[in-house]
Amino acid sequence: MPVEIKVGPPVLTISQGTIFMVTDQRGEIDFASEQGVFGGDTRLVSDYKLYVNGIPWTLLTSASVEYDAARIELTNPALMTDIGELPAQQVGLTIRRHIAQGIHEDLDVVSYAASPVHVQLEIALRSDFADIFEVRQHQFVRRGNTHTAWYQERNELSTTYINRAFHRGVAFQLVNSDSRPQFANGRVVFDIALRPGELWHSCAYYHLDDGRELRATVTHHTADKPLHDELGSLQAEWMAVATRLSSANEDVYRTFTQSVADMGALRMHEQDLARNVWLPAAGVPWYVALFGRDSLIASLQNMIVSAPFARGALQRLADYQATDHDDWRDAEPGKIAHELRVGELAYLHKVPHTPYYGTADATILYPIVLHETWLWTGDEALLRKHLDTAQKCLAWMDDHGDLDADGFQEYRTRSTQGYENMGWKDSFDAVVYPDGSQVPQPKGLVELQGYAFDAKMRMAEVFEALGELEHATELRSAAARLRQQFEDAFWCEDLGFYAFGLDPHKQAIKTLASNVGHCLWSGLPDRDRAAKVMRRFLGPDFWSGWGIRTLPSSHPAYNPYSYHRGSVWPHDNALIAFGFKRYGFAAECARIARDVFEAASYFEGYRLPELYAGLPREPGSFPAQYLGANIPQAWAAGSVFQLVQAILGLRGDAPHKRLFVHPTLPHWLPDVRIHGLEVGRTRLTLKFWREADTSRWEVLEQDGPSVAVVEEPWSPWPSTT
Repeated sequence: MPVEIKVGPPVLTISQGTIFMVTDQRGEIDFASEQGVFGGDTRLVSDYKLYVNGIPWTLLTSASVEYDAARIELTNPALMTDIGELPAQQVGLTIRRHIAQGIHEDLDVVSYAASPVHVQLEIALRSDFADIFEVRQHQFVRRGNTHTAWYQERNELSTTYINRAFHRGVAFQLVNSDSRPQFANGRVVFDIALRPGELWHSCAYYHLDDGRELRATVTHHTADKPLHDELGSLQAEWMAVATRLSSANEDVYRTFTQSVADMGALRMHEQDLARNVWLPAAGVPWYVALFGRDSLIASLQNMIVSAPFARGALQRLADYQATDHDDWRDAEPGKIAHELRVGELAYLHKVPHTPYYGTADATILYPIVLHETWLWTGDEALLRKHLDTAQKCLAWMDDHGDLDADGFQEYRTRSTQGYENMGWKDSFDAVVYPDGSQVPQPKGLVELQGYAFDAKMRMAEVFEALGELEHATELRSAAARLRQQFEDAFWCEDLGFYAFGLDPHKQAIKTLASNVGHCLWSGLPDRDRAAKVMRRFLGPDFWSGWGIRTLPSSHPAYNPYSYHRGSVWPHDNALIAFGFKRYGFAAECARIARDVFEAASYFEGYRLPELYAGLPREPGSFPAQYLGANIPQAWAAGSVFQLVQAILGLRGDAPHKRLFVHPTLPHWLPDVRIHGLEVGRTRLTLKFWREADTSRWEVLEQDGPSVAVVEEPWSPWPSTT
């Protein structure tokens, strides 16, 4: 019988909105680690330990049972007490945690000893109030003042931090306790006396001041009476309206279902524009913030799950669209924000993330998402509402995205803390020459040209629909020029592949990179050359068996454990797979999808991480964890939706009351049902199945105005010359 292997990080992570808690598997927080309770881009609790008579408890098992809840089972080691020796494993400690505004923690101690037990439960808790950037970099600077006080009358340990008008705090309160807590020697101490079989209980509440002074609701709940809250109700609403999938393939069903839950779990309630207009954090733990690129790509991925999902990102990013030049923040008129932070370093302007605009792709992606949202919703009012924002994005592309007016998109920072790389591979060492050396700025990455071409073609359709034919013609002409320039400058005949980008001297960076696959998704490349790209991607140095690597193993800079130089990213693979399907390579699209779904089956809870190591797949192997990967992560979860969409060939055309399908089910996915797919104001249930080598489909149900379902493949953008 085969052994089931599950891969996961050696931590427990629970989250709700912008509050999250990362502990070790014991449920504790080590001050020397990157663990903690976080809120408002600040580590509010930096050290948390539990002791029995001054000795650490023994871990039995632990798990994050929901995205916002964890359970830890501990037992006592052998120890000497004031009434005699207590053998190991006579007393159990169960910890149940749940995040809702603050954090609710249940502590239950039960005795299985044959005689009375007398022990002390000790809780040590400290706060360093470090900024999220400091935690990641392990560099801490003390600036303000911290004050801790124990309030016996309400059994509360309060720690506050103040630096001028910036404040953070945490109050650790014990309620419903079966014995009175005391505070001494830096620890909260409970004196516990138990008869055989007796249970002792206390509730603990973390009241968090992340800039909003959140007080956890003080109520008593037990395992058979769970805590319900408004945030949980919002998650339930999301799960109810999101498209559901069923299939005989258990991996696909479970991964899709988990990804829908993860997307809702990442909801930043503080950014809600209305009850049903919201956007997700980019990922837990490091990217619990507004990210332009991530929000837009996640919105694209969610079209078949809930097309109105994109409204939150379109509105919030429009609110932050730059209006002036600001070198410190790399802002320019029309540019879409990259990252917004609210921690102490941002407050003191020690970092430019207020917001920071150092991304070259978010501004180009905005009009793409607006057009795609219109196609799925048919909402012309939404289109007109954000048309001005999209036009400013197009203007930025011509005025600022193209640094030297040569027709290509490039990037260069002007900030003293600006990013070296501003594409989706934004780590400092991501863009390399064939010999592994770093490419200096300015850089014109290949995928930026694809995005720019796609944005122009899409906005031409928008202007045409709005009756502005002159604008449409101008954009199509500009796109045609870009397509020809792209083929001339980026195609490398000696490689049979497109260049990674153009360097400062406008020379092709002849490094093979996964970024090229995004151009297939954009519909930019020549068909014959796209076929060569596809075949090269499936070579053994690019294709790991768990997905396409960001950099092939044949490259001198390849490192399967790196962030962007040989790892596998689910969202990257989903875009490549979609590009394959667009150019007619259905079997190859399905191969990538199979890799990602099978990889997901090895991760705990079928939850795809941000990325995983690019090690080769071999008999008996499994995907290797990338240490520090965000789990859950928005565009990793969303990649699942995009892979399903590609295999089924789903394309919305709500303005014309149509849905296009082009299913090409592989043998490993014999059937799929999509329940509640939204096209405009209509929800459809569709069945897809495989007969021999042919894929079939039928509409099982329509609820709303009639939508014509038409089988038609998606193609690259046609020539406009």
